[in-house]
Amino acid sequence: MLRRLVRFLASMAALLVASFAMIHLIPGDPVRAALGPAAPVELVEVRRAALGLDQPVPQQLLTYVSNIFTGDFGTSFLTGEPVAEVIASRLPNTLSLAVLATLLSLIIAVPLGMWAAIRTENGRNRGTDLTFSSATGTAVAIPEFLYAIGLVAIFAIGLGWFPPAQKAGPESFVLPIIALAAGPIAMIARISRVQTARELGTDYVRLARAKRLPGARLYLRHVLPNTLTATLTMGGLLLSSLIAGSLLVEYVFAWPGLGLKIVESITQKDYPVAQAVILVYGAVVLIVNLLVDLLLGVLDPTSKIKEA
Repeated sequence: MLRRLVRFLASMAALLVASFAMIHLIPGDPVRAALGPAAPVELVEVRRAALGLDQPVPQQLLTYVSNIFTGDFGTSFLTGEPVAEVIASRLPNTLSLAVLATLLSLIIAVPLGMWAAIRTENGRNRGTDLTFSSATGTAVAIPEFLYAIGLVAIFAIGLGWFPPAQKAGPESFVLPIIALAAGPIAMIARISRVQTARELGTDYVRLARAKRLPGARLYLRHVLPNTLTATLTMGGLLLSSLIAGSLLVEYVFAWPGLGLKIVESITQKDYPVAQAVILVYGAVVLIVNLLVDLLLGVLDPTSKIKEA
């Protein structure tokens, strides 16, 4: 646990430095680029002072880090709104999509993978094997934003079953969640199938079958728990990737989350907002990975002993 906490703190320090360096890597004067060439010199200087860009770089870094730890992410170039308020209002919308998509993926993918492994055990049902492999392989290869566009075209515009954009009630969650979860469902189902097939070949499963243990009890009480370690690992990584990967899906559905906001802030050159959102995205991903790592250490301590 201590080793992983140290890695987490080192990663957070690197993330802080990277987010700080972002605004300094923009060619030319970022404030002039954001305000436009016609902006008065006085306004540009005021903005530079507000961002602390008129100070030496080491002092800027110290000020930036101290402000972050006090919850001060600066103010938006365009609206003058505190960036912390922008994040507080939009982060829950992004997290809700990512968490619900992860839960949907696990609920569908784990039983699907187990079913495929049981049905194709010992080379049986070659048609099921081919169909499962082809369908899941294709589903994994399709990007989330293509799922989003297709779902909007069919179920929102074509059939009119769901709203095409914006957050306007429970039904507006359906299409974005499916768009985010479609690929992960296929990926986790493939992993679940491999893990289940491995468990089905173990001695304890053969012994349970020799004792005529009922199939439902064997699969749910014994096989399922032993396949969950890899599935939980993938679920944690999946949640991290969905939080960061929801950007284009939010853009397609005009979802009021951080993904849509970062696209807007980059296109509008609102650098304080973009800088803060990238920092929050990275921090959330690191925190989720740390929690999953610690959870796996509790659930399967022998794997951590072997790793050490």
